[in-house]
Amino acid sequence: MCFSAEASFAGGAIITTIGVLTVRKNTDPSRRLFAAIPLVFGVQQVSEGFVWVALQSGGHELMLTIATYVFLFAALFLWPSMIPLSVMLMEPSPRRRKVLIAFLVIGVATSLCYGSGLFFNQVSPEISSHHIKYTNDFPRLLANIAFGAYLIATLVPLFISGVKRMWMFGTLMAVSCLITGFFYREFLTSVWCFFAALISIVIYCIISAGSAGKKTH
Repeated sequence: MCFSAEASFAGGAIITTIGVLTVRKNTDPSRRLFAAIPLVFGVQQVSEGFVWVALQSGGHELMLTIATYVFLFAALFLWPSMIPLSVMLMEPSPRRRKVLIAFLVIGVATSLCYGSGLFFNQVSPEISSHHIKYTNDFPRLLANIAFGAYLIATLVPLFISGVKRMWMFGTLMAVSCLITGFFYREFLTSVWCFFAALISIVIYCIISAGSAGKKTH
């Protein structure tokens, strides 16, 4: 989270709890991966709490390295593939599912791009203006292309999906991205993940609506 270690741990604990409730609420096997998203967001926020602790206290290089890469693994490698895959798996329309496969391919390619970037390039977190900034030496052109693909893979499927209330999740994610890019561009990775983690609470509503729908049939 983008404010302090305490906020990261508290937020992570709350979101993780909601994630557990969402997973338990789900009764549809096709929605298991989607239901797990808040849980992963919670763990991701807790990992950034450890980044804060390591940066503020010093002398904890191993903790800093592990926590940084756990956070960035979720942010850059996991989400571009997990979001379109989870949406595709729960999509009831065969025609829409075929379209979503294309976005999954984009997401997997984006994950591989960021994954190789994390493996072959240096990443250095630092505290700046009460936020965590993750600096890296990724090739700028490649980073810009990958970010565009990232947005396509993680946002567009949410609007293509025919699942009830998915558009709400997509709208909140898109608006949070715009706000973050405008006001917190230097801290985009950290701040947008914070917003996305909070927004992932909407997933509980989506899963609840699906479970209620199954019970009425």
